[in-house]
Amino acid sequence: MSTAVTLTDDSPGLADVPGFQLAGVHCDVRETGNPRRDLAVVFSEKPAVAAGVFTTNDVKAAPVKHCQASLAAREDFHAIVANSGNANACTGVQGWNDCEAMAAQAASLLKISPDQVFVCSTGRIGRGLPMGKISAGIADAVAQLAADDAHSLDAAWAILTSDTKPKTVTARFSVGGQTVTVSGMAKGAGMIEPNMATMLAFVATDAQVSKAALQAALAEAVRSSFNSITVDGDMSTNDTVLVLANGVSGVAVDDAASEAGAAFRDALGQVCRALAGKIVGDGERITKVVTLNITGAPTDAGAEKVARAIGNSLLVKTSWFGNDPNWGRLLDAAGYARIGLVEEKLDLFYDEIPVIEQGTPLHDKLPQWKQAVAKKTFTITMNLNLGSGAYHLLSADLSEGYVNFNKSE
Repeated sequence: MSTAVTLTDDSPGLADVPGFQLAGVHCDVRETGNPRRDLAVVFSEKPAVAAGVFTTNDVKAAPVKHCQASLAAREDFHAIVANSGNANACTGVQGWNDCEAMAAQAASLLKISPDQVFVCSTGRIGRGLPMGKISAGIADAVAQLAADDAHSLDAAWAILTSDTKPKTVTARFSVGGQTVTVSGMAKGAGMIEPNMATMLAFVATDAQVSKAALQAALAEAVRSSFNSITVDGDMSTNDTVLVLANGVSGVAVDDAASEAGAAFRDALGQVCRALAGKIVGDGERITKVVTLNITGAPTDAGAEKVARAIGNSLLVKTSWFGNDPNWGRLLDAAGYARIGLVEEKLDLFYDEIPVIEQGTPLHDKLPQWKQAVAKKTFTITMNLNLGSGAYHLLSADLSEGYVNFNKSE
C-alpha cells in the first residue's frame, strides 16, 4: 500500500476528480456589462456525502443559512450553484427565497431534488440578486456542464470577486493500486480573517467516507488552513467551505487511524492549506506574505492570541509594506495580547536572523533584518519561552493600494 500524498499546484481543479462536472458562465450578476464569468455549477453524477464549515459572524448571508439547513436535513447531495458579484447578504426574506429559487431551478434541470443543491454567493453586501440574470446563468451553466479542464477552470474563474487569479489545487494518493483524488478551488482576497475569511472553497473527492468522518476531517483541515490566515482582519458574512465525496474510488477512509484514513486527512489538509496560502498571496493589493510562527507560549490559544495581535496590527502591517524591520511594533502587539509575556525571556527572528535574544536586541544585525523584511515572503518566529504552546498564521502587509481599492467598494 502506497499512501504518500502528491500535490499538484494550480491544477485544473475539481474536474480532476472522477464523476464531477463543472461549468462557469457570464450572466452579468454585477449588472455592469463586464463580460467576466460570475456563475458556476459543480455537479456530482453520483450522490455525494457532504460536509461544511461556515462563518461564525452573527450576520450570516442567506446562502450560508441555506447551506446549513441543507446539511442538517440530509446526507446525499449532487450540486453546488455559486455566484460572484453579489453576496445575497442582509437581504431579508427575499434573500432566502432567492436561494430556494436557485436550488429549485438547478435541481429541475439536473433532475435531482432541490434539497440536494447547495447555494453559495459572494460579492457586495446588501443588494438583492438580479434573479432574471441568475436564472439565465444557471440554465447556461447546466447546459455546458463537462468534466474537462477548461470547464473546471471556467468555474474557478466564475467564483472570483476582487481576486486576480483562480485558486485550484489537487492531491492524490494510492491505496492498493487505487488512486484517491482530493481537489479544491477557492476564492478570497479581501475581508480575510477567521472564522473563516471572505472566501468560498469547494473541495471534491472520490473517497468513500461517512458524513461524520468527513465533517471531522474538514473541521481539522480548516483549523490549520482557512482559520490560520488574515489579510485585513475583517470577518465576512458569506464564508463557506464545502466538501463533496462521491465514493467512486471505493477506498474507505472513515478510520482516521488507518493508512487510507490518515492519507485522506493529510490530502484534505494539504489542499486546504494550499488554497489558504493562495488566498493570502492574492490579498487585495498586498505586496508581501508574512508567516508568523509563535512558539513557547503557555498554551496554543495564547500563541494564537499573540499571532493575531501581530498579524492584524495596522502599525505592523504598514511597517512590512515599508520594508521596515520595526520589531518594537511586534513586541508591542504581542504584549497587548495579554497572555503573560515576559520580555526578558523572549527570542525573535526574521527568517533565520536573530533579532532579540532573551529580551536583548541585537542591533548589529540591522542590515540583515532589512534584507529579510524587504523580501516578498519572509517568516517571523517569536519564541516566548513560557511553555509548549504554538500557532502558525499567514498574514500580509497593508498598502496604499488596499486603501485606494476599498474606498470605492
